[in-house]
Amino acid sequence: MEKQFEAYAQAAELLKALAHPVRLCIVKGIIDNGSCNVTYMQECLELPQSTVSQHLQKLRSLGIVETEKNGLKIIYSVKDERIKHLIQILGGE
Repeated sequence: MEKQFEAYAQAAELLKALAHPVRLCIVKGIIDNGSCNVTYMQECLELPQSTVSQHLQKLRSLGIVETEKNGLKIIYSVKDERIKHLIQILGGE
């Protein structure tokens, strides 16, 4: 039972992270584009770079997105395949 509870606790953390509209929009945008950088997200969302970066940090800390450095740009992609499936279930794709 304890092992099952841990899995539920991890799933709940992922859902809490995605429950914020900005983070949900970021993840959906990354999935739609395959990957993207902060500048692109910032322009699409019309939010300050610092706000987008804070949301991305939360997504990174939970293993939802990962980064790859491309010159001076940091490119974000969705790391967790469960998240892609979840977004599809929610009607986001």
